Order: sequence, then structure tokens, then C-alpha cells
Amino acid sequence: MIEEKKKEIELQISGMHCATCAITVEKGLSLTPGVKESSVNLATGKARVSYDPALVSIKDLTGAVEKSGFEVTFEKAIIRVGGMTCASCVQAVTRALEALEGVISVDINLATDRAYISYNPSLVDIRTIRDTINNAGYHFLGTDRDKDDEIERQRDKELKNQLLRIIIGFGLSLALMGMMFVPFYDMQLISYLQFLITTPVLFWLGSPIFRAALGALRNKTLNMDVMYAMGIGVAYLASVLGTFSIVLDKSTLFYETALMLTAFLSLGRYLEARAKGRTSTAIMSLIGLQADSAFVIREGVEKGIPIQDVIPGDIIRMRPGGRIPVDGIVVSGSSYVDESMVTGEPLAVLRESGQEVIGGTLVTTGSFNYEATRVGSDTMLARIIRLVEEAQGSRPPVQRLADYAVAWFIPVVLLISILSFSYWYGIRGMDLRFSLQTLIAVLVVACPCALGLATPTAVTVGIGRGAELGILIRNGSILEIADKISVALFDKTGTVTKGKPVVTDIDTFTGNQELLLSMAASLEFLSDHPLSTAIISKANEEKIEPTEVTSFETITGSGLFGVVTGGMVRVGTRDFLSSQGLLLKPEEELIVTNREKEGKTAVLVSRDNLILGLISIADEIKPEAEKCVRLLNEMGIRSGMVTGDNHVTARAVALMVGITDVFARILPEGKEQEVVKIQNEGKVVAFIGDGINDAPALARADTGIAIGSGTDVAIESADIVLVRDSLVHVPASLQLARKVMGRIRLNLFWAFAYNIILIPLAAGILYPTILFRPEYGAFAMALSSVTVISLSLLLKRYNPPALDYYLKPEMSESEDEIDPICGMTVNPKTAKFSSDYMGKTYYFCNRGCKEIFDKNPEQYKK
Repeated sequence: MIEEKKKEIELQISGMHCATCAITVEKGLSLTPGVKESSVNLATGKARVSYDPALVSIKDLTGAVEKSGFEVTFEKAIIRVGGMTCASCVQAVTRALEALEGVISVDINLATDRAYISYNPSLVDIRTIRDTINNAGYHFLGTDRDKDDEIERQRDKELKNQLLRIIIGFGLSLALMGMMFVPFYDMQLISYLQFLITTPVLFWLGSPIFRAALGALRNKTLNMDVMYAMGIGVAYLASVLGTFSIVLDKSTLFYETALMLTAFLSLGRYLEARAKGRTSTAIMSLIGLQADSAFVIREGVEKGIPIQDVIPGDIIRMRPGGRIPVDGIVVSGSSYVDESMVTGEPLAVLRESGQEVIGGTLVTTGSFNYEATRVGSDTMLARIIRLVEEAQGSRPPVQRLADYAVAWFIPVVLLISILSFSYWYGIRGMDLRFSLQTLIAVLVVACPCALGLATPTAVTVGIGRGAELGILIRNGSILEIADKISVALFDKTGTVTKGKPVVTDIDTFTGNQELLLSMAASLEFLSDHPLSTAIISKANEEKIEPTEVTSFETITGSGLFGVVTGGMVRVGTRDFLSSQGLLLKPEEELIVTNREKEGKTAVLVSRDNLILGLISIADEIKPEAEKCVRLLNEMGIRSGMVTGDNHVTARAVALMVGITDVFARILPEGKEQEVVKIQNEGKVVAFIGDGINDAPALARADTGIAIGSGTDVAIESADIVLVRDSLVHVPASLQLARKVMGRIRLNLFWAFAYNIILIPLAAGILYPTILFRPEYGAFAMALSSVTVISLSLLLKRYNPPALDYYLKPEMSESEDEIDPICGMTVNPKTAKFSSDYMGKTYYFCNRGCKEIFDKNPEQYKK
């Protein structure tokens, strides 16, 4: 009788809230073919499953849980791997790790030498992962939780040893070449001497290459180390056989070639490692911002403690020049704080009582006390570091092209090298030395390293540069999508506008302004709508107290009603009032329409069957909104705005900022539908928002961009997060994406061009015009990788043109004028729009404001 194989696994389930959830998951797992037994523990959120691995896989179990409406969560680890030199190495490590039971996914970034692994800890652990990497012929350097300085010391030590090997290798190879020019030399003696010098040095210098090649062969994979080992081995073996006259003669001595090849290959890896180390400087800079200690006040006593001991609620004292240890809110004092390292804002900002401060930023002047709110991994800086690290480990779809090429690369190169040797030696009748030379040259000049580095180096540097500018890109694939954006759809409130509405006008139809404001404030006091705050603030300013309301009800997106002092009061839009049977007179209709044309929201108030008047509310447009839209237009991106406001108000606001497409009267749940409609037209859509109700649209859009001042829900749903509350960073983020994608394409072009041109040259296609020696091939190979990395490193200096608005401020506050329409400050020297009226020049921030003024200058001149 054959005993059935049986394995047990624990799955961490998320989303279970009650016993019914646990039963649903248990049932879904039990019905999966191959599952023997399953039990779910609601308290721990874990499912223990006994299954037959021959019939069911972990992927099947995960799918069964997901079909039940829940998710399986796995442990994640970031592993540092040493010894990877090309895309073939990446594939070898990936295959070795994916073969481990319990490893769910593996993503490797060659530029940073990091492997991003999702795994099930009940089946595999870090020790097993370590052994697998080492057995594959590479080096497990630790996880990202290990101390960075210790890993850096180990890396520096390896680089110094490598440099020593290179110097000795080049020195001795030049000495071997010099021997060939010694007059009256004895060839037999020289060959023995070269053998004795070369043998120990070659194996010492090339030991990393040979070890990696053996590891690859043990794992039944071909990588570039195998190719290089073959090239060096052929040169050395031919030399040894020639030295001792076994089959070959003295004409096949390649000792200096073998040694110089190894030295050049080592030099290429040394330069590559140095350059790759610079691609992650953005992360290292962010980590360097973290303070080591904090001065907290506990029980009235100030004392310094390690940052790990700070807890939420601690009062922390800050002095000039100090680095803020954790996030918090100022409780007393004030100071200018340099936040440039986190937000990209070049100027220090004033932080005073009640305002938030960010951990890692620098206090410049003044001192203050603040209360810690987020500590440890919850601080903004820690979240940024985590987000950037994960994004740098992701792979854009364009990487698939390089992966496909690499999969065929080595077999094709091996075939070319053999055909080259056969052609020159067997068909053309060239001597053995020349034929071996072409074989070796093809083996060492071919390089998928540049192909493997083209995408990850650009992604790593580009995402790091974005973090320095306050642009957080969640995933490398977003870069490729953002590069194709054709429509940018903005939420209005809090995105195009500041999200702080204020009452601008009160028009009473009965002559009793106090009654109008009192009735409105009484109902709005019970509402959570953003406009409610503006009306209540106005009532407080006028010292009007809200009155008790009974039978209160709210109609989402329309209005409110309730009984106040015995009368039925209604507050809302004109459509809401007309649906209740209350119609405006023609002269009242005109007042409402004029207010809406000014870009204001008209809130009508009625009591019983009498319309008391309207309260006009305006939300100030962000000063950089018009520039943002203009820059997007220049990039060929069409702008649209979605809002719950009526069409007249929405179009007035859109006109002020230059937006052409307006989607008005859209309820919160309708934003996602508008995104889908535009996508169905074949457009690639970016949605820009900041609120909780923007989250579905942000998630649905091809690229969701969340403004930094937004809610956590919006930020979690977005693909790009702007740390600063600045719309100019929207075109800047898309400019950065286009730049990075352009650099990836350039890198791939050079990587392909290098191999397409040099492999035929090495095979002797232009002989006798050009004879491509193996040493030249090794040098060219090293140069190709360094070139690609250097092109990527140029992104570190890239400043999106959109940010010139902040990096080179042109406005002088002393010369500012006020735009009479929107109230924004405008510098007369740089203003593009102006109008002369009754001997005075009025300046405007955009064409829309000028057109509104020109229609009725008498109304707005004050």
C-alpha cells in the first residue's frame, strides 16, 4: 500500500471579522481537491491546512482563500545578495529561490543587489534562503534589518581586495608581455617561467569568477561567469598544452591574454560595483536623516533617550540646529523648520502651536516643545523609506524585453563562438592561435550585464530622485504608465482649491440677514459637509448661536432640512429647493446665477414656503493651479475637473485655471465612473485627488496621484504620492516618469547596440581590417556596463522643468498686486494678463479671471 504524502502549512488570513468569516474560509479550503483537513483560528487569523503537495499547490490554496473573499498575507524580506554581475545571475538566483517550497515571489534589483522575497514562514525561513543563495554560488550579505554600517564595511573590504587583485593582475600581465620582447630569449625557458608566474596568480585573481561559474553549473544554469571562465580557461589551457608540447606548440601561448582578461573582467566588476553603490544614495540619505536620540520631558524633567524609546504622547523639546526625531504636533513655542530633505520645499517653513512637524527635518531658528504622535515605523520618514525601497525593487514591463533577450543570449553566444572557431580553423584554414583568439574574444566581449542593468539602475536612481523632490512613486511599473498619460482628471475641492471654503457674500431676499444666517447655521451645525464649516464660522464671527433643530435629515449632495423654532427650514442647492416646490423669482434667479458665474457655490435658505436668500461660499483656488494645467497642456495632456458643484460654478472655477473639460453634479461615488468612461474612450487617465471619497477613483485610474495634504486612505490608494501640497508637482511627477522611461530606452539601445556591433567584430567579420583581441573585448565589456550605469546616474541631477517655479522663485512680495477676481497675488513684472480700466491697470493670474473682469469691470474694480 502506497502511503499518501501529507504536508501542513499555516496561512495568515486578512479580512476575517467574525465566526462566519472563519467558517467561509475553512469551507473554501476544505472543498479544494488535495486538501485533507483545514481549521481556521479567528483569534490568530491563521488557517492550518493539511494537504497533498502532489495534488494541490500553495498557489491553489491562496486562490481558494481569495475566492472566499479574503486575502492571504505573506512575510516579506529584503535580502542583500553579493556576487551578481549580470541578468543571467539574476535569473539563476531567482530560479534557485523560487524552487524553495514556501517562497511565493522573488523580485531582484541588480542595481541595488537586493532580492525582494515574499514567503510563507511555516515552510521556509531566512536560514534556508541564505543557504540556497550561497549554494547557488552567490553571497548572502544579510537582510535590510541588519546593520547597514556593518554591511557597508564588508562591501568596502571586498572592493579593496578586488582593487589589489586588479593591480597585481595588470602588473604581471604587462610583465609577461614584456618577456616576449627580451632579445635572445629562450622560448622554452620563457614558457616555463610564464607558466609558473601565471598559474597561482590567475587562480587567485579569477577565483570569484571560477567559484560563481561552478555554482551556476551545479544548479544547471549558464551565466556570464561560465562564459568568462570558459574564455579564460581556453586561453590558459591552450598555453599549458603549448608549454609542454602536448598536441599544441609554442605558438598557442596566451598566458598574458588569460591574465589580462581576468584583470579587465575584475576591473569591470570593480567599477560596476562602485557605480551601483551610488544608485542607492537617495535611500542612504533618507536613512541618514533619522535622529539617534530625543530630549523628552517626563514628570517635569528633561532627559535624553534613544529614539527607539520615544512613545506617542511624549513631550519633546527642540532647540535651534536640532533634528526632529519623530512626527508630532507643536504645543508651545515656534521655529522655522527646514523640510527640504523630506518635502522638497526649498525654503524653511514656520511651525507654531497646533501645526505638525515631520521627523528627520531640521530646526533652524527658535525652539519649541511638541507632542509625539507617530514613532518608529509609523513616522512619515520611515514610511517614505519603506515605500522607496519597495518601489526600487519593482520591475517595469519594459524589463521583459531584456529578460527575454537574456534567456537566449548565452546559448546564442556559445553557438557563435563555436561557429567562429570552426569557420576560421576548419573552412578558412587559419592557424590555431588566431582561431582560438576569435573564440575567446566572442566569449568575453558578449555581455548581458548592460541589458540586465539598463532598467533597474534607471528605476532605482529615478525613484530615489523623486523621493528627494517630494515625489513618491510606489512602483516601477507606474513609470511606464505615467509616461503614456493623455488625460489628467482633477478633483476640485482640496485639490484645485485649498479646501478651506469661506463665506464671501450673503444676499437676503427679505432684508433680514441675521435670520438667514441663523437658520442656515442651525442646520449646518448638524452636518459634516465641508461647506458647513464656512457657514458656522461666519455665524460665530457675527456672534449668532445655532438654534435647536428637530426632525433633521440630510439629502447627500443636495441639501438639509429640519424644524427650527416651529418652521420647516431647508438649506441647499436651487435644485433641492425646487424639488421641494420652492421656486426662485426671476430677479432672485439672476442674483444666484451671477454668484455662480463668479465661481462661488450658492447655498439657498428657506423657511416654510419663503426663500430667505442665499449664502455664497468660495474656496480659494491654489495659486499654482493655473500653472499646473498650463504645464500639462504643454506636455500634450488634457485636463478635466470633477465636482459635485453645479455646472455654472464648476465652469467658472475651471475657466480661472484653464481646465477645458468639466464634469459637474458628480456625486462622490460617480468619480470612479467618470474615470472609467474616459478610459473606455481609449485614453490613459491620471486622477488627482486628496479625500477619502477620491480613493475609488485613484485606485481605478491608470495612475492615481494623491496630494500630500490628503487623507491616509487617499494616499494608500494612489500610485504616486506628492509629499508637498503642491499641484506643480503633478506635471513634475509625470516629467520625471517620462525622463526615467527615456533613460531606460536609451540604456537598452546602447546595451543592444553594444552586443550587436561587437560580437560580430570579435568573431572576425572585419578581419584583416580589424583584429579584435580578447583583451579589447574584456575592456569593452567592462565599459558597456559602466556606461549604462553612468547614464542612469545622470538622473540624480535631473530637475523637472515644472519645479523651476519653486527652485527659482520670481515673485517679489513688495511688488505684488491682487487679482480682483480670485484674490491671488500677482507680480506686475511677470503677469501675462492685464486690463486697463478708468486709468488703472488690473493684473490677473490667468486668462479666465481677465475675461470675467472684462465682462463687468465696474463690479470688480474694488
